[in-house]
Amino acid sequence: MRERTKEHFPTVLLTLLSIVQALALELLWSFLHEHAYLYELTWAAVHTWIQVSATFLGLILVLVAYVGNVMRFSWVPSTSDTVFPFAIGILQFMLIDTMGPDNIAYWFLLMAGIFTMMHWVAHSTMVKARNDSDNADFFKSRAPAELRDFYPQITSVIFISGVGFVLLLYPGISILSTLGLLGVISLFLFQYYSVARFWENSVAE
Repeated sequence: MRERTKEHFPTVLLTLLSIVQALALELLWSFLHEHAYLYELTWAAVHTWIQVSATFLGLILVLVAYVGNVMRFSWVPSTSDTVFPFAIGILQFMLIDTMGPDNIAYWFLLMAGIFTMMHWVAHSTMVKARNDSDNADFFKSRAPAELRDFYPQITSVIFISGVGFVLLLYPGISILSTLGLLGVISLFLFQYYSVARFWENSVAE
């Protein structure tokens, strides 16, 4: 039973995640169709397109991170492993629902929540993978993560949520919200780079 679970779980997980991500992309596409101001030459339109870009990058990064983990590692899944995709999906649906200049503060707070959950899922997966003998070759030369290893992620969450809390006090489009969105995009691009490097190191001969 243990071996069957480890063998079939990646397919189940990626199927669940693909369904959730497809629904999120559909919601994002609907948002683009339902808001005519996006196709006008205004600062609000430019600001929202930056927000759309950040949201799209976030959706793709979630899928890339999950695919990378299930391709690299083998572990005995827990019930929470099948729940996490739905929890992340709900946060993504709420994130898309708050898009636009009127709810920008809540968008940042939800993005901070997604960022936190994804790193929690990644850490949980690594702990389970380390405890599985099938991954011994990968982890034998790598020490377990310590708190200082998560300082960049903690700083990122503090930054995103901090922008959200400030915008709750001073709502609307501002230099802060624009810089915050560009900061989120920069963080996602760095995450893509990190995931790509980690993948290359994992599969290198």
